[in-house]
Amino acid sequence: MTRVLVVDDEPQIVRALRINLKARGYTVDAAPDATSALHAAARHQPDLVILDLGLPDMDGTEVVRGLRGWTTVPIIVLSGRAGSLDKVAALDAGADDYVTKPFSIDELLARIRAVTRRVQPAGDSEPQVRIGEFTVDLAARSVTGDGTEVRLTPTEWQLLDHLLRHPGKLITQQSLLRDVWGPEYHNQTNYLRQYMARLRRKLETDPARPRHLLTEPGMGYRYRP
Repeated sequence: MTRVLVVDDEPQIVRALRINLKARGYTVDAAPDATSALHAAARHQPDLVILDLGLPDMDGTEVVRGLRGWTTVPIIVLSGRAGSLDKVAALDAGADDYVTKPFSIDELLARIRAVTRRVQPAGDSEPQVRIGEFTVDLAARSVTGDGTEVRLTPTEWQLLDHLLRHPGKLITQQSLLRDVWGPEYHNQTNYLRQYMARLRRKLETDPARPRHLLTEPGMGYRYRP
């Protein structure tokens, strides 16, 4: 990953991110509002988007939805909004992570590294797996059902990939948090609940009564073929 798009209307934030990211070898593009951000993303095809929610022309959550209409690029929200409803809304829209301002640059870099791990491509010989009416191709990183493709974010892919590779096995919350998000997320169980709910809405016939993506209360999750 080399090109980062920073979307923020605070010049000091953009300046600090540009300096720190460039010092670590990233190419940095910047956009001060939602409209220019969407144009820049289409023009430059970034490998990662760092996005503020409080933009002057549009809420950042709408930018997430706009990007998710055509790309699975990782999106890290960087916002002064600390409420859980804002976090859930951004994650539900398709963001991969949420960092609250004021922030530590070291924490943000750790989040970037975690996202980088989550988007590593699968090998060419990976299997195809059935989840109800859907076929998951782990090599092509595609989900199809009834002739249509289901879009998954990079984090959703990584979580689903871990479950599907161990059919019938209980995978603990701590193991998933470590392998998908990184060791610094060992107690962020709310991430798992939110992402599992999103996967069920996309892949289960009845998300409230899942047949394949199961929760083992207090322990972890299990894929049942």
